Amino acid sequence: MNRPEREAAVRRIMDQAPSSVPPELHDEVVRRGGRMLRRRRAALRLMWFLMFAAGVAFVVWAATARPWVEPPSETTPPLTGW
Repeated sequence: MNRPEREAAVRRIMDQAPSSVPPELHDEVVRRGGRMLRRRRAALRLMWFLMFAAGVAFVVWAATARPWVEPPSETTPPLTGW
């Protein structure tokens, strides 16, 4: 199908009257959409809570472990009694 044929087919489809939607479909779509929004909102809240908990856990670990401090050298014995 070349371009003019496709354009003609699209024009025929667009010139047709729109099909009617069953009235009970609207309620179902609204219900499903609300459920999707609630799930998305809950997932985002859970994600933010987990990110906050991970941040707090990192800060607590960093404060107790102090990874930026160099550990004392254990390869040579201490020089005592000179």
